[in-house]
Amino acid sequence: MAESYGPGPAETMSRDERSALQRTRLRELVDRLVAAGGVQGERLRSVGVTGGADVALADLPKLPFTTKQDLWDSYPHGMLAVPMRDVVAVHGSSGSRGRPTLVAYTKGDLDLWASMCARSLVCAGAGPDSVVHNAYGYGLFTGGLGIHQGAIALGATVVPMSGGMTDRQVRLLADLRPDILTCTPSYAVRLGEAARDAGIELNLKAGLFGSEPWSEELRTTIEGLLGLAALDIYGLSEIIGPGVATECLERDGLHVNEDHFLVEALDPDGMPVPDGTPGELVFTTPREAMPLLRYRTGDIASLSAEPCPCGRTLVRMSKVLGRRDDMLVIRGVNVYPREIEAVVLRYASPHYQVVIDRRAAMPRLIVACEEADAGLEPALSGELGLSCDVRVLPAGTIPRVEIGKAVRVVTWDSGDPPLPDL
Repeated sequence: MAESYGPGPAETMSRDERSALQRTRLRELVDRLVAAGGVQGERLRSVGVTGGADVALADLPKLPFTTKQDLWDSYPHGMLAVPMRDVVAVHGSSGSRGRPTLVAYTKGDLDLWASMCARSLVCAGAGPDSVVHNAYGYGLFTGGLGIHQGAIALGATVVPMSGGMTDRQVRLLADLRPDILTCTPSYAVRLGEAARDAGIELNLKAGLFGSEPWSEELRTTIEGLLGLAALDIYGLSEIIGPGVATECLERDGLHVNEDHFLVEALDPDGMPVPDGTPGELVFTTPREAMPLLRYRTGDIASLSAEPCPCGRTLVRMSKVLGRRDDMLVIRGVNVYPREIEAVVLRYASPHYQVVIDRRAAMPRLIVACEEADAGLEPALSGELGLSCDVRVLPAGTIPRVEIGKAVRVVTWDSGDPPLPDL
């Protein structure tokens, strides 16, 4: 059985100690951005900031934002703050609507990223004796290689499975007896069902499941299938990748590694919201190759500075409630896909898809699933304030995720339905 390791000194320091460290890192970041020029340096100069000495930690909300549009406009390397010869890796994602979002890493950035992912694994109870079955995708996507490097930094054994080949995954889960599983939550369901159907008993103690927003109801489903503690891990390639924030075994919010990543939660007007109030997450990261000042993530979550029984003093963020641009507006009602999932999983199997039928002037919400109790449709209407059409489809109709993220929401604009028998 793997020995359990606790939080490190950087995770348990006092608020005053952490604020002093954050102030120093913010000033160093501002100095580098001003020296590098570029869009961030020019914006700082435009608000009268000529260097880090002009900035206190309390001034952070007054400083300019950075957005994904800046990354697109500067594609591929216009946001670099170091010479290209210092770049040792490039990661990224397709970005919104397929537009590329690329980020660069120095050797120091990779070391920081590995240490953050190692922290995440420790949050899950892992240690050097652990075996980590890593089913995140490898490649430009940051999930696979991030967790891989973190497991090595921790001294654990990593099984670099990547996504797909589910039968082989289940065989190695049975043979190698890992205690930690890392993958998307939707693929965790796929693995759990495959292991159950094969009659295989697993040795898993905990899992780190991220890259998709997921609900408490899905946590219950995953824990029932895999017999582990299902924990959320958060990150995005623009900041560094997975490891920006992670749940501990208390499962009551994700600890933000704010000794390296300053976090804010803002309302639609860009003003800070009180603790416990959902807002858009904005991160400042002092990474070397591509430092970002007040990067608007589009992710909606709340923050809390309340202490955690695990001993970590880091601010905690809630699970991501949704994305600013993912909110659905159906007949004047605003709803996030995660809110739909929270209801669906109380009455139906985890295999579902939300279809926005826009073929008529007034859009219609269809929830397609493979098994459902009769209470699902009235529960959706009652809790969302929106009438929904529930369709129960034959088993195997909803696409299963093998690689990448689950597609939970599709639009039906014209022509054939996006799912058979719909």
